[in-house]
Amino acid sequence: MSALITLDNIRQRYADRTVLQIDHLEFDEGTITGLAGPNGSGKSTLLRLLAFLDAPAQGTISFLGRPAQARSSVNRQVSLLVQEPYLLKRTVFANVAYGLRIRSKNDIPAKVNRALEIVGLDPAAFAKRQWYELSGGEVQRVALAARLVLKPKLLLMDEPTASLDAKSAELIHTAALSASHEYGASLVVASHDMPWLKALADHIHYLENGRLVRTV
Repeated sequence: MSALITLDNIRQRYADRTVLQIDHLEFDEGTITGLAGPNGSGKSTLLRLLAFLDAPAQGTISFLGRPAQARSSVNRQVSLLVQEPYLLKRTVFANVAYGLRIRSKNDIPAKVNRALEIVGLDPAAFAKRQWYELSGGEVQRVALAARLVLKPKLLLMDEPTASLDAKSAELIHTAALSASHEYGASLVVASHDMPWLKALADHIHYLENGRLVRTV
């Protein structure tokens, strides 16, 4: 199994405070990795580095064996689902299709419909719905479908079940597994819901005060 992303000698600082300190960490292709730890432990900071949205203050992040820079072409191979995703003020179909359209992809309707099916939304019932007609759990799943349809090599999820009911959380669990199995995406998922995370992840990294303290 080869490493998709490798972090070496990473330090991230905000002002003069070091908020993340990781000497070495690898995320392998085809795996689902959990991130756990209290608020302020560095989970979201790590996700933003893995998404190549922020550059570390120090250290190297390699993607498929090559050092990669923040906000470079690697961004198109990585997608981050934030805790409270933003939808465009359009229909569900238009939201999921947006990334495909700007990339000039073909077979857009078929790809959008399949992505909606994977997240448990019937295209016939949901494709024409407006963004304001959706529940919180449905917004989360539409946002996830919009990322899955692009077939990222790495899908990052930050507290994807926060504020969701048990049924919606189970649907997100099923969709995450489908992303791995059908699209071949590697996943890194941060969550406080430990039973949910343990049921999903192959292994879990625990962070405290910006440091990796153990892996199970």
